[in-house]
Amino acid sequence: MGAVTATAQPARPRLRADALRNRERIVAAAREVLVEQGAEISLDEIARRAGVGNATLYRHFADRGELVHHVTVSVMERIADQAEVALAEEPDAFAALRRFVHAAAEERVGALCPLLSDGINKEHPDHIAAQTRLEGAISALMAAGRDSGQLRADIDVGDLMVALTQLTRPLPGGACVNFDIFVHRHLQLFLDGLAAPGRSVLSGSAATLEDLKRRP
Repeated sequence: MGAVTATAQPARPRLRADALRNRERIVAAAREVLVEQGAEISLDEIARRAGVGNATLYRHFADRGELVHHVTVSVMERIADQAEVALAEEPDAFAALRRFVHAAAEERVGALCPLLSDGINKEHPDHIAAQTRLEGAISALMAAGRDSGQLRADIDVGDLMVALTQLTRPLPGGACVNFDIFVHRHLQLFLDGLAAPGRSVLSGSAATLEDLKRRP
């Protein structure tokens, strides 16, 4: 899939409440369609699901590339919200980690990552800001778990994100129609493996976020 770019745009005027609701509905609908249909999304279908006309969609997003960019930023911001709220509200550090992982799974990051990773402008200021915030929020969550002695010390944020994306990625084909019903069960098994003390010695070294960004 060829990369689509979203160039920096001048600041938009503040949207009216109804226009903001339309924009949010369009982004939410686009996220759903991306998960279901893949990168070649139908803008007509997105407008239909959002309950708006095509003209309204194009008033907010000039083309598919700009819309995909905003979906990407929206998903990262929503996941960062989950991490920050879990850390702030849960008195137990490992309970906060569990809460975050299950909430992040609901964003279907495993289905979205392969679709979006090659189709966005990662140098866009909005993307950089959202990614930086997300990385900081997850790092703080894991640091709290390590500091409390509940999270094993031989893992890093990259290990968590690899498992989260893999366990929320739909299986190829339609042989396992009800795959989603197993996601939280398998995430729970994975989380049990993160608890200290570890029951085995892991091969290799802890995966960092820089490791995930490194191209082969």
